[in-house]
Amino acid sequence: MNSEYNVLWLQSGGCGGCSMSLLCADTNDFDGFFRRAGIRMLWHPSLSLESGDEVTALLHRCLSGEVRLDALCVEGSLLRGPNGTGRFHMLAGTGLPMIQWVRELAQVARNVIAIGSCAAWGGITAGGEGANANPTDACGLQFENDHRGGLLGAGFVSKSGLPVINVAGCPTHPGWVTDTLMALSAGLFGVGDLDALGRPRFYADQLVHHGCTRNEYYEFKASAEKASDQGCMMEHMGCKGTQAHADCNSRLWNGDGSCTRGGYACISCTEPGFQEPGHAFHATPKIAGIPIGLPTDMPKAWFVALASLSKSATPKRVKQNAVADHLVVTPTVRKTGLK
Repeated sequence: MNSEYNVLWLQSGGCGGCSMSLLCADTNDFDGFFRRAGIRMLWHPSLSLESGDEVTALLHRCLSGEVRLDALCVEGSLLRGPNGTGRFHMLAGTGLPMIQWVRELAQVARNVIAIGSCAAWGGITAGGEGANANPTDACGLQFENDHRGGLLGAGFVSKSGLPVINVAGCPTHPGWVTDTLMALSAGLFGVGDLDALGRPRFYADQLVHHGCTRNEYYEFKASAEKASDQGCMMEHMGCKGTQAHADCNSRLWNGDGSCTRGGYACISCTEPGFQEPGHAFHATPKIAGIPIGLPTDMPKAWFVALASLSKSATPKRVKQNAVADHLVVTPTVRKTGLK
């Protein structure tokens, strides 16, 4: 019996950014990395040599059971338009819409994985407002924004008994993908490893705020006022790191960076509906000067009281550095023998 864990990767409505992110996985031998973990990539539209009839034949062998399909990975949102036909995205050479292939392959796959927020919730592709909202009728595999349903339906479970695994992010972190596949291939992933939105808890139980290098500024409510400032970006610059579920600042991208470390506010790209926040991404909506989006699990009254105390106790060094693009005032050097 073939002990390899067979993965089929399809791309639907999206930019391919999650595949590009995957190439930045922490290894200099991407194929060997998976191979040593017993994972076999049956086909990937950018990484595999097969094309045309070879791919079509593989898909049919998966559907017939001739080739065991352990994980169906779908990147990009599912385009149901126009009028539910799915003909906005036909799988070339097959005469069939991608949504039909995904529905049929999902029925035979042991696990179904949404790669990125487009495949999970609909994402950027499902954006737009008013008459221009979601022109392709895009959705996620099992969610439409934060509502259960999507292409496969709210009640869908794969042959393993799991719902769709939503490895959300825009793009998703390569480590979230590789860790999910490795845990599944080792038989170490169950329903208890998913949060309420079907995301793997190993990253979704964290907050982007955890490990942020701007945390001292956050603690003293010393806020950035423009894009190049070093201060906390929550109060004025739209940062949602205290609410967003991800480990971006403790599991760094390319081993070195994150959005906030690069000077960009967290836009909460792992969450449903992040693409339409109702305001500019770089702006913090407020009522009476108080940010609407407060840290997860903190009552508003507590935050207001603590913020007032913090600001009154902010060291001069922190205040000045917060609105500068470099370190202006260094910490005071004290006599050794700290107590």
